[in-house]
Amino acid sequence: MIAAEDVSYGYSDAVVEGVSLAAEPGEVLAIIGPSGTGKTTLLRLLALFDPPDAGRITAEGRDVWTLSDRERREIRQRIGFVFQDRSLFSTSVAHNAAYGLSVRRSWPERLRQWLAGLVGEPSVPDEVLDALETVGLEGKVDRPARSLSAGEAQRVAFARALAVGPDVLLLDEPTSNLDPRNTAVIEEAVLAARDRDIAVVIATHDMQQAERIADRVAVLLDGTVIEQGPADRVFEDPDDDRARQFVAGELVY
Repeated sequence: MIAAEDVSYGYSDAVVEGVSLAAEPGEVLAIIGPSGTGKTTLLRLLALFDPPDAGRITAEGRDVWTLSDRERREIRQRIGFVFQDRSLFSTSVAHNAAYGLSVRRSWPERLRQWLAGLVGEPSVPDEVLDALETVGLEGKVDRPARSLSAGEAQRVAFARALAVGPDVLLLDEPTSNLDPRNTAVIEEAVLAARDRDIAVVIATHDMQQAERIADRVAVLLDGTVIEQGPADRVFEDPDDDRARQFVAGELVY
């Protein structure tokens, strides 16, 4: 489990203040809120990209920023991140999906894999094939990534994060500007990750998406979580009046 405990962080015009939430294994936590309210910043803190200015980010109860660099790196390697910008290499689908797995391997393991490719056809790791199957791209392993549609490219980015076998999967607006079919495939992949006991945190401004796939929801406004709890309660009967207005579409930012 990874958690934010009374976390605050600020740079430029993006601020997170006094946020506490936890990503539990085998559930989807949706962070909803308008653009610019701090969702991406919060995900970056949970991904251990940056230390908070106040409060703690904990993994299994340990403050990660008090650990050694090696211990913190080991925790970070158990976290997958899908960015809104999919950023693929100009190589094959399989190579892109295998990248996260490759960089997590030791140098001797990488060397053995490279040498194996010199003497024969390089094989695609089972973890990569499984991840590509989860996003419906098992038939496009050898396709150049540059030939993919935007939705297919985002599915490859999702497979890349899933292939490493993460304990925590962080998604930053993963279906923004995608067509309904690709959106549905990624949502199904999110639920498949949850069923593998992965803790999934998705930042989205699409409240209908949060209703479809989230087990719990946190409403983030002006960098602060004003409401969180089971998805059905947050959408049907929130305690905070601002959250009530936001989910009803009456609070415009």
